Amino acid sequence: MVKETIRVYARVKPLGRQQQAGIYSVDDNEKSLSSLEIIVPRDLADGFVNNKRESYKFKFQKIFDQEAKQDVVFDSIAKPVAECVLAGYNGTIFAYGQTGSGKTFTITGGAERYSDRGIIPRTLSYIFDQLQKDSSKVYTTHVSYLEIYNECGYDLLDPRHEASGLEDLPKVTIMEDPDQNIHLKNLSLQQATNEEEALNLLFLGDTNRMIAETPMNQASTRSHCIFTIHISSKEPGSATVQHSKLHLVDLAGSERVAKTGVGGHLLTEAKYINLSLHYLEQVIIALAEKKRSHIPYRNSMMTSVLRDSLGGNCLTTMIATLSIDKRNIDESIATCRFAQRVALIKNEAVLNEEIDPRLMIVQLKKEIQELKDELALVTGKQRTSELSQEELLRLDELLETFLEDNDPDSTLDVGADMRKIKYCFIHVKQLMNHSKISDKKLLSQYIPEEKETNKQTGEELKKLKELLQQRDNEINILVNMLKKEKKKAQDALFQLNAASACSTVFEQSPSINLEESQSPSSCFSLKEAKDFSSSVHRLPFLSRKTGGKMSLGCQEAFEVFKQDHADSITIEDNKQLLKQKFAEAKCLGEKLNEVRIKINHLKGEITQRHVQRAALAVSSPSEELNTLDPVEEKLRTQIEEEKKSYKAMFNRVKGLKIEIEHLQLLIKKVKMKLQKDFEVWWSEETINLQQEKPEMVSSPNTMTVYPQFIKSSQHLSTNSFSDTTRVSPNEDPAGKNNSITSSNPTLKTRTPPSSSTSIPLTGDSQADADILAFIKARQNILQKKGLGNK
Repeated sequence: MVKETIRVYARVKPLGRQQQAGIYSVDDNEKSLSSLEIIVPRDLADGFVNNKRESYKFKFQKIFDQEAKQDVVFDSIAKPVAECVLAGYNGTIFAYGQTGSGKTFTITGGAERYSDRGIIPRTLSYIFDQLQKDSSKVYTTHVSYLEIYNECGYDLLDPRHEASGLEDLPKVTIMEDPDQNIHLKNLSLQQATNEEEALNLLFLGDTNRMIAETPMNQASTRSHCIFTIHISSKEPGSATVQHSKLHLVDLAGSERVAKTGVGGHLLTEAKYINLSLHYLEQVIIALAEKKRSHIPYRNSMMTSVLRDSLGGNCLTTMIATLSIDKRNIDESIATCRFAQRVALIKNEAVLNEEIDPRLMIVQLKKEIQELKDELALVTGKQRTSELSQEELLRLDELLETFLEDNDPDSTLDVGADMRKIKYCFIHVKQLMNHSKISDKKLLSQYIPEEKETNKQTGEELKKLKELLQQRDNEINILVNMLKKEKKKAQDALFQLNAASACSTVFEQSPSINLEESQSPSSCFSLKEAKDFSSSVHRLPFLSRKTGGKMSLGCQEAFEVFKQDHADSITIEDNKQLLKQKFAEAKCLGEKLNEVRIKINHLKGEITQRHVQRAALAVSSPSEELNTLDPVEEKLRTQIEEEKKSYKAMFNRVKGLKIEIEHLQLLIKKVKMKLQKDFEVWWSEETINLQQEKPEMVSSPNTMTVYPQFIKSSQHLSTNSFSDTTRVSPNEDPAGKNNSITSSNPTLKTRTPPSSSTSIPLTGDSQADADILAFIKARQNILQKKGLGNK
């Protein structure tokens, strides 16, 4: 490690023809530092009382006056730094001064004469000469050229520089690693094997630099440029590699805009230049203060790139270029003051060495082989790097016996071979991990399955409770309906029996005498006849019109109608086909479950095979384990076949689902059609009966009583006729007229022939139509069943 302050040198630019020299003096002392004194005479225009300072003294490592040549400057400044770089240390040389003070001439040189070459070309020549002379090491040299223009970095060695504008080129960005090392993205490193290639790269970069004419300089560089030489060296056979780099920095010159009077684009460039130099001065001031904890390197790109050069791992040298002109005396004094602050900074340069990984691997392999030879010499056994197959099998047997032994005092003896001990530990660890993974998988599978099962059970229980409640309600409703229907059917049957009994009485006794007519059991009143007719009107066979269920008579008619209908055969055929489809779908579902279980079993065997091969690869790696496993390939082939079978059956199940849904829809449509046909037939029968009604009734006030109706009088109460029926005094007492006259002389009762159909009518058209429809439908049903004559 080398600790030293930054070396500071000063160089005075020769004056031009029209420039007036200021007053200065140089004191060169070879034993100590050189000093520069600048005298600023007082201006009499300011008056006699003037306390301005007249003399300014500054100390430098060495001062190069106006007559100094380029080779002298190189030998004194750059040559020692280049020697340190060749030795493995980092180095930096940068020039600082106002615009037009000779910075670019000092760093790069002039183009008129060969002797005007600057520090960069002379350093390249010196470095490659030394590399050719030193044959004890192998050197590798790379070159990079960075330009910082308006706080944006550009690669001057980019081949697209000439063909593209500056804004189209990729910008160089700064990247920082966790160790706070700076890396430049999009900055190319060009390899240079000799001096000629390196100089060509330098000239290419100088051609691409931003140069403009200003009042202070005809060819003023408007950007900061950093030319970096990277050197790597290594001795043959050594694992140590040395890396070093040399930064040669040409800073843009500061200028006072008020003095130069520039504007437009030049003014913008001047602002960026002065701002970056201001940030550089802030870093220098912060480094000079011992108690300063934060250094503002990140304020500008230039200070970030030169972090190592300013207070880091680098040997740094500064050249302060001065223009001793009366107009520029103030800027020269400011440059000297900046140089004095830079001289207070201390750098700690260390030798940049690292070990080559490839050479270290070779060296370690050689050492391992030597140790193996010594071990074989001591033990008398030549050991290979891997255990044989027989030894592995023997170890597996010992491990299995040891693990199955329940004796706590049992031991596992594999000898003093570390390879066998490591194999046993690895094998036991794999077994433990495999058991833990299996337990976790089983637990993770069991918990969700248990939760899902409980959830499904709760949902099913809730659904079953709701279904049970619904069924209870339906059963209660049906029971009530059955009771009502049964009661209504009994009432209707009772009325029909009464009507038939009455008909029989009239057939046996065609004429009724006066005494019989006056008896309570022979006739009945008109009021009770209307009550009977109204009870018949309330028969339930047409209750479907009011939104209720179909009555028993209507259901019986519907069953007979359905048996003779053509669509009933279609319904039965579709039901049989639907049962077959359901059976086939159930069978396919069972087969799908079996195929799925088989696929999962095959996958488990493949996983187990992977675990076994991985354990074998860890314990005894060989090339055979990297090849394909025929057992695994066979299992995968079986899985693919089962997947194809599963897919085919699944597609068949989907097709069956579509067919089942189609059949169900078809059955539903046929049933609806059958019901509509029955309703049409039923309505037609009702209309026909209503059309036959006028033929049976002679007049509105006269009601025909048929034998069935007369027969029903036998079931009536004997007292119901005593007060409501009497014999007219004008009637024949022998009953020859065969007529009965009630208290109402307009109501007459006639006995038709016994062969005619007898129906009790009430005079209410709706009630009469319902009674006629019911009796007509019942007769048609009985005729179809062969019971019409009975």
